Amino acid sequence: MGAKGRARTFARLLAHVREILQIDMGFILWDGTKIPENLADDAFAVRFADEGTIAALMRKPNMETLANIWVAKRIDLVNGDLFDLAAQRPKVRTRDIRKSVNKLLAFNTARKFWFVRQGGPWPLKETPEEKPSDGSREENEKNIQYHYDVSNAFYALWLDEEMVYTCGYCTDWHNDIDQMQRDKLEHICRKLQLQPGDRLLDIGCGWGALSCYAVQNYGVTALGVTLSTQQVDYARDKAKRLGIQDKVTFELADYATVEGGFDKVAAIGIQEHIGIDNYPTYYSTVKRVLKHDGLFLHHAITRPMKKDMETFRKKNEETALMTKYIFPGGELDHIGNTVTNLEQFGFEVHDVENLREHYQRTCRRWHDRLLANYDAAVAESGEVLTRLWLAYLAGSSLQFERQGMRLYQTLASHKRRGASGLPPTRAHLYR
Repeated sequence: MGAKGRARTFARLLAHVREILQIDMGFILWDGTKIPENLADDAFAVRFADEGTIAALMRKPNMETLANIWVAKRIDLVNGDLFDLAAQRPKVRTRDIRKSVNKLLAFNTARKFWFVRQGGPWPLKETPEEKPSDGSREENEKNIQYHYDVSNAFYALWLDEEMVYTCGYCTDWHNDIDQMQRDKLEHICRKLQLQPGDRLLDIGCGWGALSCYAVQNYGVTALGVTLSTQQVDYARDKAKRLGIQDKVTFELADYATVEGGFDKVAAIGIQEHIGIDNYPTYYSTVKRVLKHDGLFLHHAITRPMKKDMETFRKKNEETALMTKYIFPGGELDHIGNTVTNLEQFGFEVHDVENLREHYQRTCRRWHDRLLANYDAAVAESGEVLTRLWLAYLAGSSLQFERQGMRLYQTLASHKRRGASGLPPTRAHLYR
C-alpha cells in the first residue's frame, strides 16, 4: 500500500476514535486530509507533518517519542494551544473506550505503518543523563548553567519586568505577571520581617530581583549567590543601574561555600536543583550562616507524598522527561519531608503556606507570554528550545492545577527557648 492508502486508513481510524471519544477537535494529515472532512478553517486541530510521525508513535508510543516529534514541529496545533488540547478530555470512561475501539481497524492501521521510515529530525537525543545531582560544585554548576544560561533575552520575552523566575503571588486571581511578582517580593520581605540594617542572604538569587527589592524598599544589605554566569552578570549590571551596588553583592558561587552571619536567609526556588540526598548540606549550611535570632524562608516546589519514600522517589515518565530536558539533576521534595528536615536540623517551623494555585497561574501567564512572543523566541534561541519550554510551562501549569505539584513557603528560625520574636498574628503580611 502506498502513502495515499496509508493516509486513508489512518484517517478512518482517527474518525472512528474521534467519534468514540466524543471530542471536538479535528485532525489534519500530511497530505491535506481533514478529519472530519468538513473541518472548519478556524477549528482547533492537531496537524501531522509526515507519515513517519505515525510510524514512530506506533513503534515507541512513549513521552520520549512524543517530545522529539513535538519540538521538531512534526506534530503541531492549529487554532489553539496545549491548554486547548488538555481540555479535550474524552466524554466516556476509559474501559468503555477499550470496548468500543475497532481492534481490527487499529491493527490493520498499525501494520501498514510498521515498516514506514520514522524520518527525523530527533533533536533531543543529545541531553544530560537523567539522575539526581551528586551535590558537587562541578555538577551543580553544569546543571544550573544548562537551565539558566539559555539566554537572558529569551527569559526576558516571557518573565516579568523584574525577571523573577519563581512562583508569583496573587492578591487578586486576575493580576498580571508584573503585579504578581511585585506582590511576591513584598510578601517575602514581610514574612522575613526585614528591617533596615539587616543582612540578607539570597540563595539562588536568579537575576537579582529579591535582593535589589529588599535593598531598595527595606534598607538591608544583601548577598546573592548563583551558579549561572548570565544571571550574575545581569544582577550586577542591575545593581549598578539602580545605584545600589554598595548595598548588594552578587557572587558566582555554590551556596554551600558561603561564609558569615546573616539576619535573614531566603532560598526561593533553589531546593529543586539540590537533590534529596544532598539536603543535609543544604539545611546545615543555612543553620551555619543564619544568626541565632534570624529567620529563614524556604520556598520550593513539592510533589504529594506516596506510601513510602522509595515509591515517592520513583519518577513517572512525565517527571523524568522534565528533569532530563529542562531541570537536569533536579528532584522535588514533599512538604512532610521539608518540615521533618527543618526540625531535624534544629529549626522551629512557624508558618507553612501553600501557593499551588498561585503557581498554576504563574506558569500559565509565562506560557501565554512566550507563545505571544514565539517568533522572537525562535529567533533568539531556536524553535526546538522554544517549543520545549512551551510544553514545559503548559505541563507545569496543568500539574499544579491537577495536584501533581505544589508550592510551599515555609518560615523557620533557630529552635530556642522563649519568645520567637514574631508577631502574634499574620496581620503584618496584609497591612
